[in-house]
Amino acid sequence: MQSVKSFVLFVALLFIGAPSFAQMTADPTTWKSEVKKKNATEYELVFHLTLKAGWHIWSLKPGGDGFQIVPTFVFAPNPKVKMKGTVSEKGKATTSVMEGVDGKVTYLSGNVDYTQTVTAPSGTKVNCTLTYQVCDDKMCLAPKDKDFTFSLP
Repeated sequence: MQSVKSFVLFVALLFIGAPSFAQMTADPTTWKSEVKKKNATEYELVFHLTLKAGWHIWSLKPGGDGFQIVPTFVFAPNPKVKMKGTVSEKGKATTSVMEGVDGKVTYLSGNVDYTQTVTAPSGTKVNCTLTYQVCDDKMCLAPKDKDFTFSLP
């Protein structure tokens, strides 16, 4: 009877400890931002992502079963700023079947750039909150938020 109690306790601790392990894993991302001036009032807001080896981020259009948490860019309302199109991504994309996911999925690894074109007067500040999730071949980390402020030259 004692061995059954020990086993149940071990399994319970395993389930309690597993989510804690994911929380202890350091964020394997490095983010930088850049403003590229295209003309007098048009700018590209660029989010540069570098992922540590073995980690990936879901594509903006990942496919699969719809349970992937894709990067989401929420720009603070600003009447001076007009968005031109939507955020685009550029990087090393991989499309494959992944264990535990229905259908093929697309993800990016290495260096990834996300770009949003805006029209605004110079001197304007553009604020954005990015929500993203990164995964390796064993787990996905909890989604994180990162704030960016772009100052248009």
